[in-house]
Amino acid sequence: MKLVLATHNQGKVKELTKMLRVGAGLPSPYQQIEVVSLKAYPDAPEVVEDGETYMENAAKKASAIAEYTGCLALADDAGLEVDALNGAPGIHSKRWAGEDATDAIRIAKLLQALEGRTDRRARFIAAIAVVHPNSVPKGVRGVCEGYITHAPKGETGFGYDPVFVPDGYEQTFAELGEEIKNQISHRAKALKKALYWL
Repeated sequence: MKLVLATHNQGKVKELTKMLRVGAGLPSPYQQIEVVSLKAYPDAPEVVEDGETYMENAAKKASAIAEYTGCLALADDAGLEVDALNGAPGIHSKRWAGEDATDAIRIAKLLQALEGRTDRRARFIAAIAVVHPNSVPKGVRGVCEGYITHAPKGETGFGYDPVFVPDGYEQTFAELGEEIKNQISHRAKALKKALYWL
């Protein structure tokens, strides 16, 4: 079975593909899924993420790509919600520091916004939508609680990973590495729920 990942974010493609491969702790039937990214569809439509929720954005992307490719499609939308910032950057996590901001710029803005704050509680939230062509999207959510560090640490992952420490650990996602992150992250939790719809 072919599964098209409705994203151009290669960090997400890498994570989701590894989670669906041998060694990701998933049942054997899912290890036979042929995972394809949008790189295989260079003319695929650009989907504007203008929804008011993570799920709206995920469903919109998955539906558009399922219709375009004629294949089962999976899309996710995720964000980092920080208590001291009233839930920001939230659904705007990617564009919070500007449309063309790098991960380093986003992290710098986050740490500056939290300067002097003692409450550094935060959570990553992921919504995943799975869509068969001409069908209604099926959606699930995953949440990973934790806190924001005072400085970036670690070399793996992407996005805000170098400043997020998940509950139960002392290292950031970027320090823990892919193997651990892919078992405990918000995206991993959502994907395991989404397997039912695959």
